[in-house]
Amino acid sequence: MSLRLHLLNGLLRVFEKPKLARAKSPDELRKPFETKARLFFPSPRKTKYKDDELRVGEKMVPAHWAITKNASKDLVILYFHGGGYVFGSPSTHRAMLARLSAMTGMAACLPDYRLAPEHPFPAAINDAVTAYRALLERGIPADRIIMGGDSAGGGLVLALLGEITRQSLPQPVGVFALSPLTDLTFSGESFGQNKQSDVMLPAERAVDMTQMYLQDHAADDPRASPIKAQFFKGTPVYLIASDSEILLDDTRRMTRHLRSQGVSVTEKIVHNHPHVWPIFQRFLPEADQGLRDIAAWIKPLLSR
Repeated sequence: MSLRLHLLNGLLRVFEKPKLARAKSPDELRKPFETKARLFFPSPRKTKYKDDELRVGEKMVPAHWAITKNASKDLVILYFHGGGYVFGSPSTHRAMLARLSAMTGMAACLPDYRLAPEHPFPAAINDAVTAYRALLERGIPADRIIMGGDSAGGGLVLALLGEITRQSLPQPVGVFALSPLTDLTFSGESFGQNKQSDVMLPAERAVDMTQMYLQDHAADDPRASPIKAQFFKGTPVYLIASDSEILLDDTRRMTRHLRSQGVSVTEKIVHNHPHVWPIFQRFLPEADQGLRDIAAWIKPLLSR
């Protein structure tokens, strides 16, 4: 463990976790995250950002692109940000995706999917399907698309893979998820066992966040909890999580579920890292290494 990781864990435990626990409204979660992202998540030099609209017929999802120098615009990382389906945006995650764009030579597309409670389930998964179909309709082949996401966005991208399979759409070349939220029933043992060791996520807020997102919908719907989805020997998947976070078992059980259906899964569990640690790129050595590991996994898939 680096000194910076030790310091970051302490700062998150003392400052960030209590703030997440105390927040009483979506705005109290959204505005501080946007501000911190601008201040603390630097982008690579010569990164180009642009807004876009992903359309399929009358359906439209706003999106934001992060493209670094020498990135190919017909190789796309379709990435869904985290934030419990309530906060977060392409702006909060674009610097991390710009770094991954530089490492892989791919353009990163971040859909600005609708958030709860203003837009409850199934708005997010419907927007995810629209975004993927829009890229296909633009002429970007599925075998030149990598999909990714973190936390709730990691659950969303895995739910999208389930929908791609269910709807018999062309499969992307690979999917990666960082500390994904895959079970909205929160039945994994780590949810209770890691309540104290998780330096960022307050377990007591999970029910509130889920109610804002699902409202009256069933938590075990495969489009909400991809651990219930069917995949049938689908595209390769890369999953990472920390052994100290409450969502650890969401990754471990998702790995077992995918492998039981013939999916090739690379799982990496690290020790005592914060939730979605790669977002702290450029500050945290472990974050930079996490992004390099993802890029190393992606490149052989594209070379096929």
